Amino acid sequence: MVVVFAVVLIVVVALLAGVHRYLWRRFVGDTTAPGSALRRVGTVAAFVLPLLSIGALVSGQAGAPFWLQQVLAWPGYLWLACLLYLTLALLVGEAVRPLLRRALDRRRPERAAPAGGTTAAGRTSVGAPAEERAGALVPAGAPVRTTPAAVSEAPTAAATSRRVFVARAVGGAAAVAGFGTVGYGTYGVLRGPRTKRITVPLAKLPRSAHGFRIAVVSDIHLGPILGHAHTRRVVDAVNATRPDLIAVVGDLVDGSVADLGHAAEPLADLEARYGSFFVTGNHEYFSGAAEWVDHVRELGLHPLENARVEIDGFDLAGVNDVAGESEGQGPDFDRALGDRDPARAAVLMAHQPVVIDDAVAHGVDLQLSGHTHGGQLWPGNLVAELANPTVAGLERYGDTQLYVSRGAGAWGPPVRVGAPSDITVVELASRQA
Repeated sequence: MVVVFAVVLIVVVALLAGVHRYLWRRFVGDTTAPGSALRRVGTVAAFVLPLLSIGALVSGQAGAPFWLQQVLAWPGYLWLACLLYLTLALLVGEAVRPLLRRALDRRRPERAAPAGGTTAAGRTSVGAPAEERAGALVPAGAPVRTTPAAVSEAPTAAATSRRVFVARAVGGAAAVAGFGTVGYGTYGVLRGPRTKRITVPLAKLPRSAHGFRIAVVSDIHLGPILGHAHTRRVVDAVNATRPDLIAVVGDLVDGSVADLGHAAEPLADLEARYGSFFVTGNHEYFSGAAEWVDHVRELGLHPLENARVEIDGFDLAGVNDVAGESEGQGPDFDRALGDRDPARAAVLMAHQPVVIDDAVAHGVDLQLSGHTHGGQLWPGNLVAELANPTVAGLERYGDTQLYVSRGAGAWGPPVRVGAPSDITVVELASRQA
């Protein structure tokens, strides 16, 4: 196991080094003069930025003080997002680069005459200017000697100038695209989640429960970057929907109660007629799940630890996240659903979509999940599709429907691209209505 970890670590470090070398070459090496101040600054940044990113990633696991985690988190995590989109933009630029060079070559053809050739005025087109610059007066019709350096110097300088122009044009466009994408994605996270509304028909739902509204919130990810203000934005957005019930389906935090207890306090202001319910996500088990379960209970939420409650018209169940298996606290579907009345509709809160097979086997009508973030950073959705049955939205598996929220926060970089954060109001519909 240690050998495998070491090999993976070496591969990751080598990949990061290679990508940073590529970025340095395209943004710094190809566009600045040796020894210039800009090159020195770019070279220092090429070493410092990856170190900040590594620090942001490992500081929490290493037990660093929370203030230090906060100092490292913003520049370190943001650089990871910038690294992704700057690299993608440069790769697109590689296809544009030869086309731009060709276009410049057509617009500025070389007009150098052969060595010893003369112009209509009796002077060589390359040698004469060189002689004149040296202060020599050349009589008309007199032969002029030229050297190979004199003939090749102008074309070489022009070619170099064009290469630098192309490098700066492509690098500048890539920088605008990369940083612009990250900036817009960061704004989307800090602005707060938008509200989505979907209607889900349930065959067993009685007419009396038709129109019941559940506000689904997942993946808030309070931590060194997203704190008290972000929780307040989420709570205000949820309360504005005036739900009948609130379902918080895991990954509330990335850190301990001691560090983030204050950040979670606005959750006490959640308002719903049937209350607010909570199940653990995998990140709770990285952050002290037992303490967080107790803390959210103090804030007025009802943890469902492999448990079930009866709501008017349906059963609401919740299971622990699969990450809890390492602590003997994994999901227990028999405990949560085993002895219920199968004639009643069942809604299950489960953080990860991967437990859908268990939900189907236990006759669940609707499973509410999160975890995927919808991919968070495009093309991350392609990777998420490999590990999850559904990445975002509503899908049916047999008689069970699965709804996956993109989440209300962000993990790592506070950036979302192609997967905007959301709070979803799920309105249950009775087919008898």
